[in-house]
Amino acid sequence: MSSSICWRCLSKASTPKNLRSAAVNARSPLYLPTLAFSTSPSFHRDLPPKKKSTGIKPIPRKGMRSSYVKTKSKRPTEGRARRPAPGERKALRKRIVLSNVNALEVTGMQDINAENMFDRRVEGHVLGLPGQTVDQLRAVEAFKTTQGWGLFRRPGTLMRRETIDLGKTITEMSEQEGSRKTIRRVLVGEKGSGKSMMMLQAMTFAFLKGWTVINLPEAQDITLGHMPYQPLPSSSPPSYIQPTYLSNLLRNLPTANPHLENLQLSQQSSTSDLPITIPQNISLARLASLGASDPDIAHPLFTLLISDLLSPGRPPVFLGLDGLAHATQPGTGYTAPNLNPIHPYDLMILNWYFNFLSGKQPLPNGGIVMAATSQSNAPDVPSLDLALSDLEGAIQTSAGQQVSRKVKNPFFRYDERVLSTLTMGNGVEVQRLRGLSKEEARGLVEYWAKSGMVREKVSEGFVGEKWALSGGGVVGELVRAVVGMRF
Repeated sequence: MSSSICWRCLSKASTPKNLRSAAVNARSPLYLPTLAFSTSPSFHRDLPPKKKSTGIKPIPRKGMRSSYVKTKSKRPTEGRARRPAPGERKALRKRIVLSNVNALEVTGMQDINAENMFDRRVEGHVLGLPGQTVDQLRAVEAFKTTQGWGLFRRPGTLMRRETIDLGKTITEMSEQEGSRKTIRRVLVGEKGSGKSMMMLQAMTFAFLKGWTVINLPEAQDITLGHMPYQPLPSSSPPSYIQPTYLSNLLRNLPTANPHLENLQLSQQSSTSDLPITIPQNISLARLASLGASDPDIAHPLFTLLISDLLSPGRPPVFLGLDGLAHATQPGTGYTAPNLNPIHPYDLMILNWYFNFLSGKQPLPNGGIVMAATSQSNAPDVPSLDLALSDLEGAIQTSAGQQVSRKVKNPFFRYDERVLSTLTMGNGVEVQRLRGLSKEEARGLVEYWAKSGMVREKVSEGFVGEKWALSGGGVVGELVRAVVGMRF
């Protein structure tokens, strides 16, 4: 039996009255619609703005899917600073200014020469560096950026007691006939005591006496790991060379040592194993220039040049190294094929230097092998500290002074290669530089006053006050106490 109620009636009955009234009122013009709260998006709102194009444009290719290449948007170049060229920052950081035209000229200032470099009468005075010697010192990079050369009219150096003794030693070695002795010395001292300046003075005296000077200005540049390197063929244990560094070293040798123009390659030197043909009777300066022109042949030509400089009849040799701690640390920035850090002694140039410092390789014509430590920029090397402490303690014992040595830590593994190099049996000596005396400090302050850097009256009280503030005449602290306080 069919139902008397239809589905349309059921749908109308299920609709509430209030909704039906709302639908009716919505058709009337007096009805104001209101929207209930909802979290769904509105379809009547404006669409969000499109994102800006990132510069990716499709490049259609025939038979392949479209690939996308990101093109760099052009930016306005007006008002933007020029980017520094490669190496420009480093050149600015290492720039050495040796003259200041705004500084007063010191009248009556003497120059260092071969006659007064050991004269006790100039002790405590500041002497100027000759022009030719300045060019030679610049070629071997003896000047440091922290030494304040740009404050004065011309470069000069203080003749302290240790400087006079060194000049006397070099003079005696130059005048000695026959076999000359070799001095192996390490300069130590606190920060600002003048170790690098003592190296510069030693090279100045060597230049004045006609010696051959080879200087490694910063050991950190050798071990930092930013230069090309390659293994040395047929070397056991494995050794590594740095062609670019050797090329730069050979480039500066003829400028620093003009006498190499007058020295010809001896006949005893073997040239059969060289990668290029060497002309007969070639000068040593030309030989160094050939090695500087091509880093690939720098190592064999450097070896040939050194072997010829050590032949009989050649002038004495001065070998210098600054920053000894970087050359004796356990590892370098270079890695071996087994991914282990390369030891500094495995670098050819440092191994070559330490052979002369330890006495393993002698200097037949005599000379000086000098190294300087650094307290401002140096890693902690316990092996070096222990070796230098033992050497200094042995010197104090022989002089009858009170001995203060470092105790060896039984739980630390020391580097035997460093300890075997710096031993008393090898003839290595340690020289500790201390503060200036009051007379030397007064001579230095008077030079600053004549240059216009000190406006106070230079009296005994003024010098004594600054000498005490500088920790007993430490040169670096004396500069800060007298000159640095003006800025």
